[in-house]
Amino acid sequence: MDKIKVIQIGMFHEHAIGKIEVLKQRSDLFELIGYVDERDFCNTPRIPNPNKPEFYADIRKMTLDEALNYPGLEAVTVEVPNNDLVPIAIKCMERNIAMHMDKPAGPDLALYKKLLDGCREKKIPFQIGYMFRGNPAFKFCLKAIREKLIGDVFEIDADMNHCYGGELYQEYIAKFQGGLMYNLGCHLIDFVVAAMGRPEKVNSFLRSAPGYPDDVKNNCMAVLEYPHAFATIRACSKDVGNTNGRAMKIAGTKGTVKFSPLERFDGKQIEIELNLAEDSGSFPKGVHILKFPAQFNRYDVQMQELADMIRNNGSSSYSFEHDYTVHEVVLAASGYIDWK
Repeated sequence: MDKIKVIQIGMFHEHAIGKIEVLKQRSDLFELIGYVDERDFCNTPRIPNPNKPEFYADIRKMTLDEALNYPGLEAVTVEVPNNDLVPIAIKCMERNIAMHMDKPAGPDLALYKKLLDGCREKKIPFQIGYMFRGNPAFKFCLKAIREKLIGDVFEIDADMNHCYGGELYQEYIAKFQGGLMYNLGCHLIDFVVAAMGRPEKVNSFLRSAPGYPDDVKNNCMAVLEYPHAFATIRACSKDVGNTNGRAMKIAGTKGTVKFSPLERFDGKQIEIELNLAEDSGSFPKGVHILKFPAQFNRYDVQMQELADMIRNNGSSSYSFEHDYTVHEVVLAASGYIDWK
């Protein structure tokens, strides 16, 4: 198939490098036309340290106007700072450009709905960049819950803790009302909603870690309530285990699933412990260690799917309804809105 002409809009989102890397690696699918440096038109909070310029040295730099009006442009990756993502994505939607937009989807739920409704009505391929969607361990967990491999789930407990970024990162997080839950908890909320559906209630706990003023919401928790289950999501930026300490536990009436770390890019496999109280599916009773292929880029699976959506009228693995519900939960978990 012909390569898809794509431009990356933005280089200061925390995940911008991950997207530009996969676009370069997947030259079989994409023709990377250029990138846009958003500092001329984005003034909302962004990561304190600029992304490494060498990643963009061999790519054409463009203005936003040049990018949006580039002849034959078929797709964009929207990688501007968090609170500018939706306004820029709407500009792309209005020009019928397929897109991968990073997370989170901004503090204005109605504006995000406008974007999703526009993409749905115009049949524009749309993705949002929750980073576990291509993770093979998360895919297994999603299937295990839906097919009741571990029975009826009554507990999910997961965290997005880390300790990277130093004090500049704490200052960055302080600029968001929803703190670390808004910035990072959204990834786990995407998984929980995909597995369990819309919760009955969302409880938000936004705190500061020891030694920080109250406005630095870098120690957060959300509890999602279901008829017979709780999902607890944590995010703290002062965990000495860093990202390797991130963990997941899922408990059901027939067994449990546990794994940590949640992802790795060192060539080693992710391992899940599956403990079954009785034979279930193709697994006999007992403890099983399941190994999943090593990942080399978080977003390769999503970019392949985006290409299929554009070229073959393929469908997204996640519906517009799901994406809306996820962000509704994210905003409630982050203290922006009351849950209804």
